[in-house]
Amino acid sequence: MARSNFSVLTILSVTLLLPVLSLSFSPDSPSDRRLLVLLDDLSLKSSLSIFFNSLKSRGFDLDFKLADDPKLALQRYGQYLYDGLILFSPSIERFGGTLDLAAVLDFVDSGHDLLIAADSSASDLIKSVATECGVDFDEDPSALVIDHKSYAVAGTEGDHTLIAADDFIESDVLLGKNKIEAPVLFKGIAHSLNAANTLVLKVLSASPSAYSANPSSKLSSPPSLTGSSISLVSVIQARNNARIMITGSLDMFSNRFFRSSVQKAGSPKKYDKSGNEQFVTELSKWVFHERGHLKAVNLRHNKAGETDEPAMYRIKDDLDFSVEIYEWSGKSWEPYVADDVQVQFYMMSPYVLKTLSNDKKGLYHTSFKVPDVYGVFQFKVEYNRLGYTSLLLSKQIPVRPFRHNEYERFITAAFPYYGASFTMMAGFFIFSFVYLYHK
Repeated sequence: MARSNFSVLTILSVTLLLPVLSLSFSPDSPSDRRLLVLLDDLSLKSSLSIFFNSLKSRGFDLDFKLADDPKLALQRYGQYLYDGLILFSPSIERFGGTLDLAAVLDFVDSGHDLLIAADSSASDLIKSVATECGVDFDEDPSALVIDHKSYAVAGTEGDHTLIAADDFIESDVLLGKNKIEAPVLFKGIAHSLNAANTLVLKVLSASPSAYSANPSSKLSSPPSLTGSSISLVSVIQARNNARIMITGSLDMFSNRFFRSSVQKAGSPKKYDKSGNEQFVTELSKWVFHERGHLKAVNLRHNKAGETDEPAMYRIKDDLDFSVEIYEWSGKSWEPYVADDVQVQFYMMSPYVLKTLSNDKKGLYHTSFKVPDVYGVFQFKVEYNRLGYTSLLLSKQIPVRPFRHNEYERFITAAFPYYGASFTMMAGFFIFSFVYLYHK
């Protein structure tokens, strides 16, 4: 009886869980996703409400939990419950439940997204997560970013730790097509990029006059992080297209910074509103795949003049190749237009490399002649562009040589040899006739 009750409960649990799992990431609707938000204090829900409401208005389902919740879990029955993780818990020393450093890294390795915001109270756990992602926070726990030239005039307390940063990366796909006019307010800790990690990008850099140090004490030695080597906000797109955003300022997401006016030191222009809301909103669209997410479908190839895909090609055949590429706009799939998409006809190395033409409607196509080499080839499309998800498509096809009855009957280049053969035969006939009958 007990075993029967247990089976019923198990089936009921799985049944109740299925609607939750159905919210997981779908390639056909990348932004229909469920996000887990881990907080140090639930009061952050109100102080960061503008940012959270922005996510909700864009269709995200946010699940708020304390970072030390004993029931915390990212997956159940081998299935992930969430498609994105937001860590707004800089001071947490140990996550609750089954969540730990390894679980967070496995979450990213499985293709899910991560957003980390730290501050001066950042724990070793949060710093370790960032380090594993290719970003190193300043080891000095009391250090903040200080800039005596690019600080925000309003609200300074004499230590110039409230930075007015405007050194943005030049990328429409990361920050949107509308230029961010107002500087971004930043108050927090510095980080640098790991030189061994080529996937990390600076999105917001400190000015050349910035440095990382304890603002309440005099410098006894040169700071370890200075100038433009300091990154204020960085992003990573992993090889599995998982996206990560890391910043050393949790205040950057706050309602206070969103609504605050800003004037950069040395600039006469004062903005009624900082660029924080626009910057954070646009960058979060990229992090959670609302922009820069590509998909490729309908990879086709056929002999020129035909429509059916053959089982194999013959050397020197003329063929047509096409593929359709679309970009997610946040609501629907739109044609992706670019002039740098290429196809390789590949066997150990590319024998043919062609840039694809496009019809502005998502269809990319080209034509070429099969090389005079037989073997097992691949049509291969490898597309990697800053800010966009990488595409890797391949389709295998064998290439055969000519059959014995497919060669040309007479080869034009061999006509001199044909002539020499017939001349030899005619000469031998004449010689024989003369030799036999001449007296």
